[in-house]
Amino acid sequence: MKHYLLGLFDDEEILLSAVDKVKEKGIKIHDCVTPFAVHGLDHKLGLRESKLHIGGFWVGATAATIALTFMSWVFVGNWPITYGGKPHFSFPAFIPITFEFTVLNASLWMTLGFLVLCHLWPGRFRESLDPRTTSHLFGMVFKITDKTSAEEKSRIEQVLKEAGAIEVKERIMEKHY
Repeated sequence: MKHYLLGLFDDEEILLSAVDKVKEKGIKIHDCVTPFAVHGLDHKLGLRESKLHIGGFWVGATAATIALTFMSWVFVGNWPITYGGKPHFSFPAFIPITFEFTVLNASLWMTLGFLVLCHLWPGRFRESLDPRTTSHLFGMVFKITDKTSAEEKSRIEQVLKEAGAIEVKERIMEKHY
């Protein structure tokens, strides 16, 4: 069982200013849930940039190397065919296939990597903290533990209301968020 305190906001600008106000008070924000990407929110929360694009580069470089190596082996070593005086290793003819194989592998492996990193694999059920955060409300989430006192919880609620939250509620979830 996980306990969360959720502050709901009706505007993204209010949420962004609320993040600053909450951090000024020294309160640790667990997460923010929004119906769409909010520019600058990740920076305000102190989140680091994803390394997914670096993985995509290395998968693409590996795929390009595999494609060029395989075509070179087939047309030069394994089954060389001399036709019309053309060379066995015709690099310009290999470029389209190499490009397509690189893009295919990079896109497939980056998609799989994203799904694994975000715990979004097929069959995974994740209950929403509040269904309205998928349509029109913005949420600021705080993790409540056994060590969190009632005074600290009420302090967080007070700071959220002062920052412009339209609703503050506690949510107990059976599955982890």
